[in-house]
Amino acid sequence: MQHSPTPSVNLLSQPLLEALIADAQTLKIAVMQHATGATIIDAGIQAQGSLEAGRRIAEICMGGLGKVMLKQSNAFATAHTIISAHSANPVLACLGSQYAGWQLSFEKFFSLGSGPARAIAQREDLFNELAYKDSAEKTVLILETDTIPPAEIIAKVAHDTHIKPENLTFILTPTTNIAGAAQVVARCLEVALHKMHTLHFPLNYIVEGLGSAPMPPVASDFLTAMGRSNDAILFGGFVQLTVNCSDAEAEKLAHALPSNTSSDYGRPFAEIFKAVNMDFYQIDPLLFSPAMVNINNVATGNHFVAGMINEDLLNVSFGV
Repeated sequence: MQHSPTPSVNLLSQPLLEALIADAQTLKIAVMQHATGATIIDAGIQAQGSLEAGRRIAEICMGGLGKVMLKQSNAFATAHTIISAHSANPVLACLGSQYAGWQLSFEKFFSLGSGPARAIAQREDLFNELAYKDSAEKTVLILETDTIPPAEIIAKVAHDTHIKPENLTFILTPTTNIAGAAQVVARCLEVALHKMHTLHFPLNYIVEGLGSAPMPPVASDFLTAMGRSNDAILFGGFVQLTVNCSDAEAEKLAHALPSNTSSDYGRPFAEIFKAVNMDFYQIDPLLFSPAMVNINNVATGNHFVAGMINEDLLNVSFGV
């Protein structure tokens, strides 16, 4: 049996990006050309944005290796829209593309880059562990920001990817917009994968994954919006993971993975963030994880469930 070649997150995401641009008007996003020649997609700064735009941006962010869906549900009393993301190749989709791991800053501008461009730039040690490098003539980077990046940022991305600015696209997704909030909540599976990496769970044991979380009400200020998007995952996120390992390893993972294992668990994220003077690095990194997990071990057929959905804290965060 021949093994399939490693998929290209840039090649797979390019048609999704082209479709996003073609449907910009109906998605309530704006496409413009930067002075450098790069394409800028405003998904919520001046543009109105939309839930569907956020869903499609999330699929681009996963490098075309994930399917993001919206559904109505009565699982939560006050949040009836659920965002779910599934991938049959979750390590590459989530860690190799979706994870916001590329730090970009110039003077007062700062943002974390996510999406397929990361796999070309190789600016993170994570790619050495993944043993994954992509190449392409065009690429896209998603930035969670309410500011158009300066020319210096675009020049840096062009330099690090060896791609001309006219072949670069930047999607800008402020959290205070419905599209920006949706693409953050769609990271529930990615958050679980990142914590698994932090816990040193062997990534080659991961077979498949699905994560879901409720869509929060959009807030007009950054702190509240960012807090609600994180809390949707911390208190309402559920992840189903398929692994291939021993039962002891699967059970250990299940009990270590949920957010309630963190010493910082128990308050809305915005409250925690304010208490540490808005310094992410003072927050326990183990907090960033879904509320509840189900680990299915295909080696034995057994599964292990741990964590809890905390709708009381979710309602506090969502302003109910």
